[in-house]
Amino acid sequence: MIVYFVRHAQPDYSSGSDDYSFGLSGEGIMDRYAAADILKDVSFDKIYCSPYKRAVQTIQPIADYCGMEIITDERLRERVHGENSNNTEMFRRRWEDHSFHEPGGESIADVQKRYLSVMEEIIKANSYGTVLVGTHGTAICSFINHFIPEFGFDDFMRTIDYMPWVIKIEFSGMKLYKMEELGFVQKEFHGVK
Repeated sequence: MIVYFVRHAQPDYSSGSDDYSFGLSGEGIMDRYAAADILKDVSFDKIYCSPYKRAVQTIQPIADYCGMEIITDERLRERVHGENSNNTEMFRRRWEDHSFHEPGGESIADVQKRYLSVMEEIIKANSYGTVLVGTHGTAICSFINHFIPEFGFDDFMRTIDYMPWVIKIEFSGMKLYKMEELGFVQKEFHGVK
């Protein structure tokens, strides 16, 4: 089974009132076609996505090209952000202690548990297929960390500016067999680093 993960393109945080409603920036709208170009020759059996607007907008051109429906699932969403959550100190604390979370936020362990539950269902339902998953940076990194524990804080910080970011992962059952980063567009992360 093959899963292509696409992290959303650059969001415009002034375009909505909450994490669900932030759409893409003007550059993000254009950059999403870089992900579409990387995946133009892939035949998908299903397309899944976080319900967040920026994630759906990023993979919409791929779904349109394939003539496929986007299946949204709440469990594919980004980590819930609490108070003062987007800075290097908080990133490091969460990655060094997966149970740590800021007030009102989710821990890496919480994200992994949620993400593993939905991905187990997707992999079982499409065991010999190829699927696309539109999602978010912390979600992808947390998922990869479950299979490759050394993929942690440094990798998260390396990829924080990748919007969009396309990864191909091959699975044998629920075992990660092979992972390949296919491409990204470098954009500045708008949180505090």
